[in-house]
Amino acid sequence: MKTVDELWQIIAKLGLELHPDRMAAVATKIETLGSMEQLALVKSSFGPNVDKSLIAHLDGAWRAAKTVRPREIAAALRAASATAALHERHGTVELVWTGPSTGMVPVRQTEQVLCEVIESARSRLFIVSFVAYEVGHITKALQDAAGRRVRVDVLLESSIDHGGNVSVDSVKMMKDTVPSANVYVWAAGNTGKESSVQPAGSVHAKCAVADGRMAFITSANLSRAAMERNMELGVLVRGGHLPVELHSHLDALVATKIVELV
Repeated sequence: MKTVDELWQIIAKLGLELHPDRMAAVATKIETLGSMEQLALVKSSFGPNVDKSLIAHLDGAWRAAKTVRPREIAAALRAASATAALHERHGTVELVWTGPSTGMVPVRQTEQVLCEVIESARSRLFIVSFVAYEVGHITKALQDAAGRRVRVDVLLESSIDHGGNVSVDSVKMMKDTVPSANVYVWAAGNTGKESSVQPAGSVHAKCAVADGRMAFITSANLSRAAMERNMELGVLVRGGHLPVELHSHLDALVATKIVELV
């Protein structure tokens, strides 16, 4: 019984991690299998950003519970997804960490979560970062989102050459790599109070919000160091009022021209 319970727990975790459309596609393919030995045939359906250890645990748990048929797994996947969606309406918060791991507290990596947010976007995506460079996987995810006709809005700090506070021209990089993205800047951190005593502000916020339904708030910039080497901390918020409020606030910054389209 314990072995089967472990299998259901892993499926429940997949329900929390994967978008309902992805879970539905996986369930449809799994129910066509003849046995669990064929699971490898559908592993690609889980998507490129899924936690690979979860899939490995699913494989191991199903092998240990050989009496569970593919149709039962498919039904469990659909049930887990539906339950996660219901739970999401009330809002969930998940810890995200990049850096040294203790092995004592389960956490997810920054790049993995950011890719999940981007991949989940169906119509709108807004990303804010101080800098953006050397993030191939993130750039590819943004390009894929644009290919799905998702509106991609990005707010970045201007380079020093354009009145900002960073040496890297992230704005040019973003416009070159994701041409359809709407790239915004906070012109010289214009508070109307700039002086030698009170210097201009910077775009120091870092977040990503998809469709007003999933928000990632993080210390991490869009950089390789932030994704791979630094200690970075954030939270992923699914559902509830916070993602809606964050997306509305960012939209208001655009509407009131506090941030400007480049």
